[in-house]
Order: sequence, then C-alpha cells, then structure tokens
Amino acid sequence: MEERLRFVHEFQRLDVSMAELCRAFGVSRKTGYKWLERFDERGREGLGDRSRSPAAHPNATHARVEEFIVSLRRKFPHWGPKKLRRVLKMKAPAEPWPAASTIGEILRRHGLSKPQRRVRRTPPWTSPLTHAVEPNAVWCIDFKGWFRTGNGVRCDPLTMSDAFSRYVLCSDVVRQPDEKHVRPRMESVFREHGLPLAIRSDNGPPFASRAAGGLSRLSAWWIRLGIRPERIEPGRPEQNGRHERMHRTLKAETASPPAANHPAQQRAFDRFRETFNKERPHEALGQHTPHPSPSVRERG
Repeated sequence: MEERLRFVHEFQRLDVSMAELCRAFGVSRKTGYKWLERFDERGREGLGDRSRSPAAHPNATHARVEEFIVSLRRKFPHWGPKKLRRVLKMKAPAEPWPAASTIGEILRRHGLSKPQRRVRRTPPWTSPLTHAVEPNAVWCIDFKGWFRTGNGVRCDPLTMSDAFSRYVLCSDVVRQPDEKHVRPRMESVFREHGLPLAIRSDNGPPFASRAAGGLSRLSAWWIRLGIRPERIEPGRPEQNGRHERMHRTLKAETASPPAANHPAQQRAFDRFRETFNKERPHEALGQHTPHPSPSVRERG
C-alpha cells in the first residue's frame, strides 16, 4: 500500500514519463496506470489489494434451493446432509439439488450444524489375534453390559473364559469396572487356573487406554506376568465371538429378570457357571462340557 501511494505521489510531483517511473518501481506500465486510475476513483483505499473472487459464482446454490434445505433441516433437526438430499431428490427429482457436502456447508452457515468433537481413541492393535489351539492359550475378558438389580443398584458383571475349552473362569459382580476392583479377581483366577499366554479384550477401560500402545495399568501388569495382551478391533465383537455368545446365555439365564440385590445376583452367576462348565453340552465341543478346567500352566 505504501509503495503504491509513493508511486502516485512521485508521478504527480516529478516531471517524468510513465515508462521511466514504472522502471524505477519495477512494475509494468499497465500496473502503473491501474494504480493511478484506482487512486483517482477511491483515493488511498483504491490502492489496496482487491479480491480475485468473481462477483457471481456460476455454481452458487440458488436462494430458493437453500431455503428448501434449511426448512427441511428445521423440520428434521437430526437428519444429516445425505438424508436431506435423498428426501429432496424424492420430492423433486428434476431439481438440481446440491451435493451432500454443499448441503452440509449451507447448514453450517445457517447455524444448523456444528463440527463434531474429535474423539480420541485407543491406538489400534496391529498384531494378529492368537489362535487358541489348547487350554490356557487365550483367555477372553470383558464386562457383560451392566444392569440394575431389583433394588435399583447398578451391577457390573466381570467375565473371563478360556477361548479353547469355553470354560467360564469368572462371572463375578464387581463394585466398580476399574483396575482396582478387577485385579484382585484376576489374581484369584490366576491362583486357581494358572497363567494364559494371551488375554483378549475390547478397547475399553480398564483393559486398554489412550496411552502409548493402548496399554492400561491392568494390561501392563499382564505383560509383567508374561501374558500377551491383545485387543479386538473397535466395532468387531465377532473377534471375541465365543465370549459374546456366552454372554447371551448368561443374560438369558441370570438377568432376565435380574435378582433382588448383588448377593442374590452373584449366587445366580455361580449357579450359571457351575451348570455351563459341568452340565451344559456344547455343540462346538462335540456335545461335551468344558469341564475339567483348563490345565494349569505355571510360568515364572
């Protein structure tokens, strides 16, 4: 701006040709004349940079089309751009409705859409899951979805099973689904059944975290014991399918309806575990039961 203003003042003050002045400022004569013309029209403000955007955009959404989009979104505030475009196309297939991305921009411009908060996720588990070829090769651990007992108190059942034999190692009520309450139950199972080579879990706490490698305090403890922690992919419960199938049976037989309180619910879990391990035939096991329990594998 200051350089252009000095150019105009020098042209007005000095008796020099336009060509000489333009050479001195290092610009073309076309640019020099443009600066003088803008200064004559608007003064100092005319020397500022102007937007290169065209005054009219050939692909701009028509105001009437934009009104339809905004109106439909206000009628269905939870519908996203793709759904809105689909409905608009059904209502008026001949109308050149804008792309879903353009509809999203229109919604943001009218304050009808807010950018979603980015969710920090547990780092993905990149190694292949261990194939269970014998007892104690892979254990599965999870929390069956919480529910309330008859007295209204929340119940969080911790479950563990052997992936090869289907033996249910643990189905216990814990006060809180955290490392403090899970670790003592795991220590008890380790003392009774030994240590597995790997423990498979989902990506939620207390089994995983957003720390380096997705490790939590609990899974770091497993590593110190020589156990390999492994996590299923987010949204892929079938990777822990045997355990999930056991959960469906557990829910049907112990929580539909739930017991009156925690002690009564634990007794129901204990009866289920006894029946599941020693009496219930399993098709995948050739109609045998998981009993006896997995062999104890002591490791230092």
